[in-house]
Amino acid sequence: MYPEVRAAVQADAGPDFRAPGFDLAAHREAVRRASLEEPREPVAEVEDVDADGVPCRVYVPAGARDGVVVHLHGGGFVFNDVDVHDGFSRRLANRSGRRVLSVDYRRPPEDRFPAAPDDVDTALGWLGRQGLPGGVAVHGDSAGANLALVAALRHPGLFAAVALVYPFLEPRAGHPSYDEGAASGFDPAEARWYWEQYADESAWEHPDVAPLRSDRLASLPPTLVATAEHDPLRDEGEVLARRLAEEGVETVGIRCLGQTHGFYRHAQFTASEPLVRQVSAFVDQHLA
Repeated sequence: MYPEVRAAVQADAGPDFRAPGFDLAAHREAVRRASLEEPREPVAEVEDVDADGVPCRVYVPAGARDGVVVHLHGGGFVFNDVDVHDGFSRRLANRSGRRVLSVDYRRPPEDRFPAAPDDVDTALGWLGRQGLPGGVAVHGDSAGANLALVAALRHPGLFAAVALVYPFLEPRAGHPSYDEGAASGFDPAEARWYWEQYADESAWEHPDVAPLRSDRLASLPPTLVATAEHDPLRDEGEVLARRLAEEGVETVGIRCLGQTHGFYRHAQFTASEPLVRQVSAFVDQHLA
């Protein structure tokens, strides 16, 4: 584990949101406000839009080239929103040189599965009627990568590329990388809590919840899967990459050494910027 990553894990004193009486709404708001106080890159245009009832934010970089990147934020399905990911979305727009549509999908426990993937479907339908030039790529981190993968499986042929960063795919948590555990800053008990909020356990076998169970993986367009070495989710992401390659999908698999879950959207981690640029280059390759 890189020294800066180890220091961040050791300094993490976040609240136990699984504790009885935890104020989920207050915590979401505190994270949102803190995120908006962080330095953010300028982009040429930022617009909040109503995508048929789904709040979204569009980022347009200077000299935007044809094509759109749909961004689905992470946060265990439960946390984060377009404001928390505002700084990252600006970076993605500037590095990719293309419009980014950040989707503010509904979150559990207030709105459980299938609310989130259905909101993504709605936003995609709205996007398709905007008449923007060029193709569409879909991108997500963690739970957002789950939703991005599900969107690509629900809409075969829609996307020119899929980019997934440490995807959250397996409700049963059966892979050896879960031994990384609390030492990585992502306790497996936390992961299970997210799944419990997201969907009834009776739905955990459904491919729209656990897309590793899909029998339609071969329908995917070129797909990039990036994982972090010290992340309980590492193995499920790499299992996905291997399965895609075996199915004949054009696949790029990246393991970011010395990193833990969550580093990607935080510019202060040394490995973040190179991965944002790799993802952007992959998107550019398939949207150009």
